[in-house]
Amino acid sequence: MFVDAIEKVAGFTRPVNTIVRTYGGKNVIPGSATLFFVNNEAQAVTCKHVMQMLINADNINNHYRNFLEEKNNLKQDGKYKSNLKGLELKYKLSNNTTIQLKNNFVDCVDTMTGFEGHLHPTLDLAIIKFKGFNKIHYSGHAVFVKDSSTIKQGMNLCRLGFPFPEFSNFRYNSITDDIEWSDGINHSPRFPIDGMITRFLGDGKSVYGIELSTPGLRGQSGGPLFDKNGIVSGMQYSTKHLHLGFDMEEKEIMINNEIKKISDYSFLHLGQCIHSDAIKSFLNEHNVKYYEE
Repeated sequence: MFVDAIEKVAGFTRPVNTIVRTYGGKNVIPGSATLFFVNNEAQAVTCKHVMQMLINADNINNHYRNFLEEKNNLKQDGKYKSNLKGLELKYKLSNNTTIQLKNNFVDCVDTMTGFEGHLHPTLDLAIIKFKGFNKIHYSGHAVFVKDSSTIKQGMNLCRLGFPFPEFSNFRYNSITDDIEWSDGINHSPRFPIDGMITRFLGDGKSVYGIELSTPGLRGQSGGPLFDKNGIVSGMQYSTKHLHLGFDMEEKEIMINNEIKKISDYSFLHLGQCIHSDAIKSFLNEHNVKYYEE
C-alpha cells in the first residue's frame, strides 16, 4: 500500500545521527532522530526536543572540557581523590551524566557553516535551516495535504524514520579522551510503520495532533506522517501508553513442558503526530516556503 509513497518520502527524509558518552565509561552510545525537508532551500522540520538536543550539544561538550581543565590542574597528592570528588560535585557529574554529545546530519547538504532553528512555543515542533551550503543532497520535498478535512478517523497512514541505529562510523579516541566520527557505515536502514487514525489531539481551541493505533518508535521523532500517495499529514513526535487493565499476576502457564508463573501488565502504545495544519501555520509564521496538494 505504501511502497511507492515510501520511496517518494525517503527522498527528503533524513537521519540525524548522534553519539553520546557518559561520565561512567568510555563506551560510545549511538542514537538517531529524523527530519524532513519542506522545500529545496535546505529548510526542514523536526521535533523541538530534537532541536534542543542539537542546540545543547556545544554546552554539554564545553562543560566537560571545563571540568577536564580543572581536573588537570589538581595536584597529585594525598588530597587528590577528595579534591576530584569535590570537582565532580561542582560540575554535577555522576556515572550516568552525559559528558559528550556529537551530531551528524546525514546526506542533507554538501557542506555547512552551521544551522539556525525556530522552536514552537507550545508544541514539540521546530524548524531547522542549514547555512553555508552549496548543494542539497536530498531529492524532492514534502507536499502537505491542502484540505485537512480529508484527514479522518479510520484512515491508514504511515510514518518513516530511523529508529534502529546501525551506523558504525564513530569511535572513542583514548589519546584525546574524546568521541569522534570515523570511517565506517554512516547510514541506518529507514524504517516505516503504519497505523490507523484513532483520535485527534486538541487544546479546546484547535486540533494540533493526530493519534495513531501503533507506536512511533524511538528515532522516528521528526519523521513525516503520510498517505499512500506520499502526501504529508503530520510529523511523529511521541508515543503515549494507555493501561488496558488486562493484568495477570502469578498466572501459571506451560513453557517448554514446565509450569511457570508469570506477571504481565498490558499497555496500548499510541503514536502521536503534530497535525499538518499546525506545521504549516508555524512555517507561515517564519516565512518558510512549503508546498500543498
